[in-house]
Amino acid sequence: MDIKKIIKDNNLEELFTLVKIGLEKEGQRVLEGANISKTSHPKVFGIRHEHPYIQTDFAESQIELITTPENNEKDVIRILNAIHEVVLKNLPENEYIWPLSMPAKLPNSEDIQVAQFDNKSDVEYREYLVEKYGKYKQMVSGIHYNFQLDDKLMEKIAVINGKTLVATKNDIYMKLARQFIRYQWLLIYLYGASPFAEDKYFVDGKKPDGFVRSLRTSRYGYVNEDDIVVSYASLDKYIKDLTSYVKTNKLIAEKEFYSSVRFRGAETVSLFPEIGIKYIEFRLFDLNPFAPFGILEKDVRFIHLFLKTLVWMDEVDKESSEKIGREYSERIALSNPLKKLEYLEEGLDILENMKKMIRELNLPESDIKIVEEKEDELIDPSLTIAAKLVKEYEREDSIVNVGMELAKYYKNESLKRYYSLNAYENMELSTQALIEDAIKNGIKVQVIDENDQFLRLEYKDKMEYVKNGNMTSKDSYISPLIMENKVVTKKILAEKGFRVPLGYEVSNLDEALLKFNYIKNKPIVIKPKSTNFGLGVTIFKNGINSEEKFSKAVNLALKEDNDIIIEEFIEGTEYRFFVIEGKTRAVLLRTPANVIGDGKHTISELVIIKNNDLLRGDAKKTPLKKIELGEIEKLQLNEQGLTFDTVLKKGEVAYLRENSNISTGGDSIDVTDEVHESYKKLAIKMTEAMQARVCGMDLIIHDINIEATNSNYGVIEANFNPMMMMHIYPHKGKSRRVSLDVLRMLFPDKAIN
Repeated sequence: MDIKKIIKDNNLEELFTLVKIGLEKEGQRVLEGANISKTSHPKVFGIRHEHPYIQTDFAESQIELITTPENNEKDVIRILNAIHEVVLKNLPENEYIWPLSMPAKLPNSEDIQVAQFDNKSDVEYREYLVEKYGKYKQMVSGIHYNFQLDDKLMEKIAVINGKTLVATKNDIYMKLARQFIRYQWLLIYLYGASPFAEDKYFVDGKKPDGFVRSLRTSRYGYVNEDDIVVSYASLDKYIKDLTSYVKTNKLIAEKEFYSSVRFRGAETVSLFPEIGIKYIEFRLFDLNPFAPFGILEKDVRFIHLFLKTLVWMDEVDKESSEKIGREYSERIALSNPLKKLEYLEEGLDILENMKKMIRELNLPESDIKIVEEKEDELIDPSLTIAAKLVKEYEREDSIVNVGMELAKYYKNESLKRYYSLNAYENMELSTQALIEDAIKNGIKVQVIDENDQFLRLEYKDKMEYVKNGNMTSKDSYISPLIMENKVVTKKILAEKGFRVPLGYEVSNLDEALLKFNYIKNKPIVIKPKSTNFGLGVTIFKNGINSEEKFSKAVNLALKEDNDIIIEEFIEGTEYRFFVIEGKTRAVLLRTPANVIGDGKHTISELVIIKNNDLLRGDAKKTPLKKIELGEIEKLQLNEQGLTFDTVLKKGEVAYLRENSNISTGGDSIDVTDEVHESYKKLAIKMTEAMQARVCGMDLIIHDINIEATNSNYGVIEANFNPMMMMHIYPHKGKSRRVSLDVLRMLFPDKAIN
């Protein structure tokens, strides 16, 4: 089957570019000094064999991170990045993920704990492997690369060739498998990264002389005995060979066949002629210690292009390709990383074929550059990963130092912005928190629309959609519409007997000025009718007697909405109540944007200093908002007899806002345990009045320690899609992980940690 001709003659280039890629990455949990951890798989991740992302491989210490299948390299690296961060955040402070395939220090065999699965047969299988292969070779880690061509492409080719879809898929994947085995030596050369191991690893005492490219992929790796040879000449031959080894007990099960190529999509290979190969798992890759997650995005792309090229190219010698490929692979795996490549001409020819395919498919010029980088590595072996690792080893004179330095660096980088997920840093923090919690708890998560903060969550047979962290199918359509309109909100709450501030609704400055004499010298709030985040809000808690200042505040509010509200200011302290599923889960005291004097700096300078806090930013990617110096802040300072250039006395506080929203630079202090229960119940009833399942209720309270009465509290507003990060990472006080409550609401049958 001439795949290239079929694709070009039938304009199938676009379909040929579509793939699914998934990664499975193993790694040892280690302590200081590269000592392998003796603790069990972290319980915080729940039942390991049910977890879609975080499992264990052979040993309790060997954690396995599994991505979902993604449409491109960027997304698959992104989810691998996120899983890594979640794991590192939940490991003990002194525990790391070892970045190399080969452990630096192997414990005594009896100290290696085989993974303790709930399923007895899984444990028995690993115990069988211990008896047959020993423990040490199974402690080696690597990356499996899962690859699937688009089913629509397969369907088109099947119709063109007059074959069934199943037969077409099997033919193409069998060709890819043979081609891979023939040319996999090139990947071993480029990505081999296990050049040495401690003597304990070589149980029989036999070991290579000096450094090599990849112990893991050589005869010294975790491989079958020499007499286990399965042919890929045809699917029938493959099935016959593999099943015969199982029948004769040379292999205990099909999964004991440790080829670099494994077909996926059926419980047993005998079903492939009936249902077809779904995708191929390539099990060849060492961990790249110089990549934070074991593999770089550009290398995921190169391997993708390499596999495509193998499908694109004609097979040269189908009969002898497997034998030649295995011979070349072994020679390259055991070659010195600093020596000239033995098969340079063939390697450059493969890369030239890759570039031709890239150009014929009109793929990005960046793909050509990725291939050209690999050409440089073929010509200069010192540029390869194995050579760089040997150089690092010789520089440090200890693989322990090399590995631990990298492991610590990767962990520190992951935890530097501990309140976020680096992989999803362009999304709002509340959405990031939900992604993090979903991954940790074994709920599949997919970003459907990044700009709109739209996620799909899956657990077993249940699927839920979430927008902006807590907008879900549990919301009624009318609920956010009610809360968006502050006039409607006030009317509904007032009808239910809750205390709301009295006031007026106006649409322009002239209408507002007609009300000025009614509110003159009275404490008032001027705010847009339908907006959130404290935008356009001005508070005159000491009253207002200047028509000019009044007009300025009105115009600021009108910039945010066509209609504004002028209402009484209720004396007291403002608190945010986070209510979900009929329970008040968090209460926050929000203090308005402020600075504290030091007797040296102006208010402007103090704001700059305070804004340098790493927690401050846009309040979307950071828990706190930078304080601004605009017209509202100028007006509020003026009310206190201050300007931006005022130098405050030491300890003197200047407020730059009257409203205490985090989104306008306010500070957050958790007071959940201090608030009288009566206020929590009030917030729940108010949320019910809004017909909401998730709500942020803002209350003014005189004293949170005294039981609520209509004279000691007031409602400011109700907020749909309330911010979660200020509760999760408050400026002061206990963290309330309300994003977990969102998951509990959506998946009540799932244990959420």
